[in-house]
Amino acid sequence: MEHRLTLEMTLSREEFLRLLPGAVGSFGGPGEGDGFEGRDGPRRWRIRLVPLPDLHVGRVVLPRHRVEIHLQGYAEGEAEAFLTRFHRGFQRGGG
Repeated sequence: MEHRLTLEMTLSREEFLRLLPGAVGSFGGPGEGDGFEGRDGPRRWRIRLVPLPDLHVGRVVLPRHRVEIHLQGYAEGEAEAFLTRFHRGFQRGGG
């Protein structure tokens, strides 16, 4: 079964790369261009990072990216678990 999700995230490419292992576990490294790929047994995932124009809020400039997630071979519950872990890996604590 295939699952696709597109997110818009406000973070730099460097920050995305720093947090990605915590969100998806180990992976084989960058795929083509701005893509990343990994396996979990027979299941495969691909994530593509696409730069978007910066978001300007007053004098604050925030980098943005579109994140395209493609899951292949995941049952519905497995896909939900993958996406929950992905989101948790990018959560930021505030105070």
